[in-house]
Amino acid sequence: MQDFFSSNNVKHIDYKDTAVLKQFLNPSGRMISRKRNGLTAKNQRALANAIKRSRIMGLLPFVVR
Repeated sequence: MQDFFSSNNVKHIDYKDTAVLKQFLNPSGRMISRKRNGLTAKNQRALANAIKRSRIMGLLPFVVR
């Protein structure tokens, strides 16, 4: 079974694509673990960097209440 980014043929995980990044956040705004979302280690690291970059740019919230 392939992960989300491999199956959709995504080469670069873009920090500006908040719709895709929100799929990997739980309702409180925390990142979902690799064990639960089924990503490869490489894509999980890239996703984490994209989410962090998006939070710093103000596109995603740090905490959702």
